[in-house]
Amino acid sequence: MKFNPFVTSDRSKNRKRHFNAPSHIRRKIMSSPLSKELRQKYNVRSMPIRKDDEVQVVRGHYKGQQIGKVVQVYRKNKVVITRLKLDKDCKKILERKAKSRQVGKEKGKYKEETIEKMQE
Repeated sequence: MKFNPFVTSDRSKNRKRHFNAPSHIRRKIMSSPLSKELRQKYNVRSMPIRKDDEVQVVRGHYKGQQIGKVVQVYRKNKVVITRLKLDKDCKKILERKAKSRQVGKEKGKYKEETIEKMQE
């Protein structure tokens, strides 16, 4: 069920917005989650898919069968990134995202005292 009235669930409208979006916005739209191993290693949840990354299909007929190399990126769909093509730009993005996640964890929603009280 859709809760936000300003977001459409119409397939044709979503496709139109995707293909007509400028490249800096499309890059964010084209982000896919990282595998559990990469998530632990880099402390990053998702990255934009790029050519020469390796992905695994997680839904549909080809789910979980094999890991494939990305030849062309036109629409990310139901995949998990298993290996990144690391270059200086990708490393810079990973460092930036990991740093911001670390700041969020340090901030925290609860203080240590409140956590101890909740556990008692």
